[in-house]
Amino acid sequence: MSHFPETTRACVALQPVRSGDEAFLFNVYASTRAEELAPAGWNEQEQESFLRMQFQAQDKHYRENYPGAELQIIQVDGGHAGRLYVHRRANEIRIMDIALLPAYRRRGIGTILLEEILAEGARLEKIVTIHVEVFNPALHWYERLGFRKKSADGPYQLMEWSPSPKAGGLESDRAIEAHRA
Repeated sequence: MSHFPETTRACVALQPVRSGDEAFLFNVYASTRAEELAPAGWNEQEQESFLRMQFQAQDKHYRENYPGAELQIIQVDGGHAGRLYVHRRANEIRIMDIALLPAYRRRGIGTILLEEILAEGARLEKIVTIHVEVFNPALHWYERLGFRKKSADGPYQLMEWSPSPKAGGLESDRAIEAHRA
């Protein structure tokens, strides 16, 4: 088990998204776009209108294209901290989205959650995939966790983690560790 100075596995939990969670989910989404929209020069109302439209389009896309996906709220010490959306397929675990509010970033929370998903992938011998925007600083984090660039589609990079020890590198080490656990 890794050492996380500000967060422990015991205080991180997941809860299914409920009908009253939309405002929180929007705030999480908006927080991930703040830096990107800053140079646009829009006022607060214009930004919120644009973000709401984008949030609703993303939500519709997820619900239409990932039936049966697990849409969950990330909780830390009982409080809402972010969202984790995962779709499990026969041969793949797709991380649709993982996002934390700014106060919870860089505290090991995402790593705790991703390591759990990677351990599941290793145990079930499934690849784990995620689409990441090419300018997203988390791209390097995914690489450190053993994800490899698979393909590009516009501003998005498909990243894939393989449980195969034959693949070499971090994914081999993580797969072996997960099988031993």
